[in-house]
This record gives sequence, C-alpha cells and structure tokens, in this order.
Amino acid sequence: MSCCESCKPKTKILAVIFDLDGTILDTERLTKRLLKEYLAKYGKEADMEREEKKRMGMTQKESAAAIVKDYALPLTPDQYIKEITPMYREKWLQAKPLPGANRLMKHLHKHGVPFALASNSLREYIDAKISLQKGWKEYFSVILGSDQVKSGKPSPDLFEEAAKRMGVTAAHSLVIEDSLVGVQAANAAKMKVVAVPSHSETDCYALADYVLHSLLEFQPEQWGLPPFDDWVDNALPIEPIHVSIVSVNGSVCEVIENGVSALPDQIFGVYFGWAKVDPHKRFKVVVSIGWDQCSCISKRKFHICIIDGNIDCISGQQTQLTLVGYIRGLNSKDITSMTVEVLEEYKSVANASMDLPMFVHHSCEPLLSEACALAD
Repeated sequence: MSCCESCKPKTKILAVIFDLDGTILDTERLTKRLLKEYLAKYGKEADMEREEKKRMGMTQKESAAAIVKDYALPLTPDQYIKEITPMYREKWLQAKPLPGANRLMKHLHKHGVPFALASNSLREYIDAKISLQKGWKEYFSVILGSDQVKSGKPSPDLFEEAAKRMGVTAAHSLVIEDSLVGVQAANAAKMKVVAVPSHSETDCYALADYVLHSLLEFQPEQWGLPPFDDWVDNALPIEPIHVSIVSVNGSVCEVIENGVSALPDQIFGVYFGWAKVDPHKRFKVVVSIGWDQCSCISKRKFHICIIDGNIDCISGQQTQLTLVGYIRGLNSKDITSMTVEVLEEYKSVANASMDLPMFVHHSCEPLLSEACALAD
C-alpha cells in the first residue's frame, strides 16, 4: 500500500466507479490459457509475458487486431473474435469476485453511495460476465461498456459518462482500477484513482493516487466515505479461499494445476483458517501470502504457522487450505520474515476468532465436512 500527504483527497467522494476485469472480477486469470490453446490450433505459440503486459485494458477490437497481426493468423479480426468468444463466454461463468469486491460494493450500497461499472468490454460481454454474481446488476447505478461511448480507455469517456449519469462531478468521483490504461483514463478525467494492480501491472503505481494489493486494504474513511463496521476485534471474516499447498523442508509452495494458480494476484496479506491433510487431520493455521522479489523470477511466497501443532504436521504432504479470516496486509519486510512476537499476536487473533460463529460457519465447506458433522 502506498500514499503520500499530497495524494490525500481534498474533497469528499460522492460516487465510485469500478473497472470490471481484474479489479472486481477474476476473469483474466481464468482466461489466461485460452489464447495459448487457441493459437496452438494454428501452429502458433503464445508469448504469455507479452500478452499479460500488452493486452491489459485493450478493447476487444484493439486486442483482436493486435493478436491477428502479432501471430500472423490467417483470419480477419472479426473472424478471430467469432471463433474465440464462445470459449471466453464459457470461462466467464466460472469467474469469482476478487477479494474485498463484494464487501466494498455491499458497504457502499448499504450507505447509499452510488457506484458505477465502466469497462473496456462490450456491454453485452459485461452483462454475461456479471450474470451469475448475486446482486451485482442491481447494485450498480450505471453500467457502461466501451461500445456505449466514443472511445474506450485510456480515453476519459467512460468515466466522464459514468459520473454524468450518476449526477456527480469529476472532483467528487473515485475510480478503482487495475490496469495502466484505466489509471490513465482516470487521470484524463481528472478523477481520484485507486489502483489494485495485478503483479504484472506495476506501471500504474506512479500514476495512481493510492495503490493497494487488494480491496481488503481499502479504507473508505480516507475518501470521506463511511468506514467499514465488519471487523470482529482484529479479524475480518472473508469469503473462503481454497488452495492446495505442499511443504518440503520448511519451504511451502502452491500445487499448480493446468499451469494456472488457484489464487489471483490480489490474495496478499495475513490470513487464517484450516489446513487439512486428510479426512482425519486438520489444523488451525495462520498463513501469510506475498510475492518473493528476491529471485530473478517473481514467485508467490507462503509462510505457514500451525496454531495447534508445528510445520511437521503437514510436511511432505499435499495439504488443502481453507482460509476464512483476514488480519492485515503485508509490507516488504513481512514477506521475508516475521518476528516471534508478531507471529504470536497473529496466532492469538486467529485462535480467538475461529470459534466465533461467523468464522465457524465457513468450516462447513466441503473440505471440512467431517468437522461440521462433529459440530452438529
């Protein structure tokens, strides 16, 4: 998280404008491998590093034209769109909200703060992407796609039109984005902007008023909005996060399936929950999840502390984590090491929280069904 005194808002925010893909909905991670599979049919190999950086925030037509040109496909951009869109539509229905997205939208709705959705996607694609997200269509005061304005991002048109329809000025609007073109569009619209970038989108750091690792770090009161009231002492109930890990000689890494992590980049911070080794073994855990910047290739870094045991309890075995609570974000020092005192504090918070109803409820996930049977 970063900010400075000059970044702090001088006026009260009256409305919020969200981007969609990669900001509040985890579509981009789900569809990452689709292009690779599609290009293979034409004997082409996808340059995934270029794709992650180059296409972020493009409109569909811009992206299609660039891909056809870059890979010399024997297609027109329209033919490419017609072929690949059904593949994307199937994946969109599997997309889940990113950490903190539902929480923030429900909070704004509860307090009567209008908010809009402004995406470079076509409007019909936006509707398809959010169709299975409960309440989303009703929550948004305005929904806009790039085909409903003159130009998509980085033009300010989408954000200016959204603010106009909500009846607020640019000075009283806050944009929440994940991409460089989105942050540039907010700057062009003269609006305040919070960036929640993926790990590959660090270019927007310098242009945003505030940078977060995830929306769980968002503090409404910093923008003149009502503060959250959902913390339980020092712990925040969250939508359960599921991930498989393996611990070998004290080093913990995720078990990756089909080349795609189960975790979006925005899973970043100190969490607590349950570690399940088999149907008869489960342990309370505190888990910090960050990014290791020390190696040449950035990789996700896990640190696990077993509350009611030690790391040997899961060593050498594939372990299922179900994380149900959030304690705080991380800084660079936290990622590489934590003091004994800090770990004990986190263990105390987690241990006290996990017997409370709002956290115990999540133990009734499929991974922990036998615990529920005992509780009943």
